[in-house]
Amino acid sequence: MRHVVSLYNGIEMPLVGLGVFKTNDQKEMDNAVRYAFEAGYRSFDTAQMYQNEHILGESLRRSGIARSDIFLTSKLDNPNQGYDKALLSFEESLRKLKTDYLDLFLIHWPGQKRSRLIESWRALERLHKEGRIRAIGVSNCMKRHLQWMAEDCDVMPAVNQIERHPLLNQNGLAQWCTQRGIQVEAWGPLVRGSFDFPRIREMAARYGKTPAQIILRWNVQSGYAVIPKSVHRDRIFENIDLFDFALDEADMRAIDAMDTGGRTSFDPETFDF
Repeated sequence: MRHVVSLYNGIEMPLVGLGVFKTNDQKEMDNAVRYAFEAGYRSFDTAQMYQNEHILGESLRRSGIARSDIFLTSKLDNPNQGYDKALLSFEESLRKLKTDYLDLFLIHWPGQKRSRLIESWRALERLHKEGRIRAIGVSNCMKRHLQWMAEDCDVMPAVNQIERHPLLNQNGLAQWCTQRGIQVEAWGPLVRGSFDFPRIREMAARYGKTPAQIILRWNVQSGYAVIPKSVHRDRIFENIDLFDFALDEADMRAIDAMDTGGRTSFDPETFDF
């Protein structure tokens, strides 16, 4: 069974992808990609900022998997924002990833300069129109950033990739996006490895699952895609084994109630570059 979501333009995106943040060793990446394919992953998420597009590109080439069977995402780095720089850096991303198109390209951070964000987005709109990117989106955008785009741009983001985990569920933003046809994708869904919560452990024991599976299931059951990061075979298999059980509504609400507003990275409302 294929576990995908349809973006508003009809493109299908897998609900679970492999994040490769901080995977900068070629052998380690080769192994992670191989484990991921064995486990059933077809979505891989990198970024210019991670400085490992070339490593992932080589691992995907070595895998022998057809490009058409892969959903490949990268993101525009902050110094590369602006119309011309975005176009140039996109070409460099394609070269490093050894491909002639991306399935999804995101603006990594919105920053606080409206004109810069809009210029960058117009570059993505052009690349999308030219068929170089199948779907375009953003990462870490709050409502006001998306409202800027609604007012000034021709195409709205298909995806908003945001930090989302039990300590920061961002339900208001996520629901707002969903209502407008913007697919939410959760980065850092496992709180960067710090997810040892008694309430989650109790649920895991009750469902016969791991704490990580409980948290990831909470996300996908809410309708949001996830990109957990791992290089370990057992964790990679574990993180996609989410579709043979469902959390009951009381447990979904209990995880929602764990929210403390705790971020593991910058606050998009104030972060600039």
